[in-house]
Amino acid sequence: MSPVNVLLIGAGSRGTGYSQWIEKNKEVAAVVGVAEPREEFRQGIVNAHHLPASRVFRDWREAAAAGKIADAVIITTQDAMHVEPAEAFAAQGYAMLLEKPMAPDAAGCKRIIAAVQKHDIPFAVCHVLRYTDYTQRLIAMLDTGAIGEVVSIQHLEPVGYWHQAHSFVRGNWRNEKESSPMLLSKSCHDVDWIRYLMGAKCRRVSSFGSLVHFRKANKPAGSADRCVDCAVQDACPYAATRYYLGQLEKGHTGWPLDVLTRTPNRESILEALRTGPYGRCVYACDNDVVDQQVVIMEFDGGKTASFTMTAFTQHTARRTCLFGTRGEIYGDGRHIRHYSFMTNEWQQIDTQAPEDSITGGHGGGDWRLMERFIRAVATGDRKGILSGPVETLETHNMVFAAEKARLTGKVQEVK
Repeated sequence: MSPVNVLLIGAGSRGTGYSQWIEKNKEVAAVVGVAEPREEFRQGIVNAHHLPASRVFRDWREAAAAGKIADAVIITTQDAMHVEPAEAFAAQGYAMLLEKPMAPDAAGCKRIIAAVQKHDIPFAVCHVLRYTDYTQRLIAMLDTGAIGEVVSIQHLEPVGYWHQAHSFVRGNWRNEKESSPMLLSKSCHDVDWIRYLMGAKCRRVSSFGSLVHFRKANKPAGSADRCVDCAVQDACPYAATRYYLGQLEKGHTGWPLDVLTRTPNRESILEALRTGPYGRCVYACDNDVVDQQVVIMEFDGGKTASFTMTAFTQHTARRTCLFGTRGEIYGDGRHIRHYSFMTNEWQQIDTQAPEDSITGGHGGGDWRLMERFIRAVATGDRKGILSGPVETLETHNMVFAAEKARLTGKVQEVK
């Protein structure tokens, strides 16, 4: 069977991460084209996959104008830049892997789904949490009745203090108008995952959250607008100089350092901190997304779930409690602890998930997603895709309802 040819639209952290899976699996897939406006990032894909000039584009429109040059397209542009390329490539018959969220509003999501269904293409959204070995082990336990009927779920997304500062205060997802609400950009796949485990339709949601800490009012006396110039940076846990240079000293040169510069070293990082967005004081940015939020969900049959997303933690694995009629489960992304009401005993399971990282795979989810998507394109069998159009639109609507509930202070029905 010939490898699946892939066109990459967007060569940032996510796009590059998926291309690295292809690099390691050349027998089943190949990157044959790239569209990326930033020369340094675009050239990284060109060099890694030996692309000819005729298959290198500055934006998705140039790539679409070239006609259908691949079997599949992976779209990892910014959140607000998904709808038009998704519609264009669907019309050309590309199988499509689309980074989450689909779009920052319900109307955009519906446009994408309409295009996908009209042209009947293989389609998956990168809800990578569904695809991990850990999640699939949980699903298998629930399906066999290990804790009876699931009645309620508690789920925590510990964003991490430095990840919040990097991505949601200084970075690309800091401002709703430029990206989307944080619940959508960071945690739409947490909401999706809760729905997947619950196995029932969500009916109503309420939510509370706000931007508590990363505001100009909390800027320390004597601080500067850039960390490299700051007289009080040694007393600040969010100092960019400490974090990024500290990562370099530990030998880390991947994410997030490669977001600052494609060639991380002391000189290039310091230059990025002097001139780029990642060197700004966290109390002097144009961020407006929340730094903490809670969501309460009601499902069919009166089942409930609560979700907490907070910046104010170490960057660690998500933690979940599932409560059923015959037992309970506690999980941390790798380990599952199961308590049976019948035996009054605990069982601990190590699912052997790999270490979590942005490119290496959210507990292996990125790699499993790529395996299943490429197999679906190669064989025409879409059963392995767990995050198709119907499932994804439903859980995006849960997020939109939760955001409306947060802004209005009223319980919202999920459409």
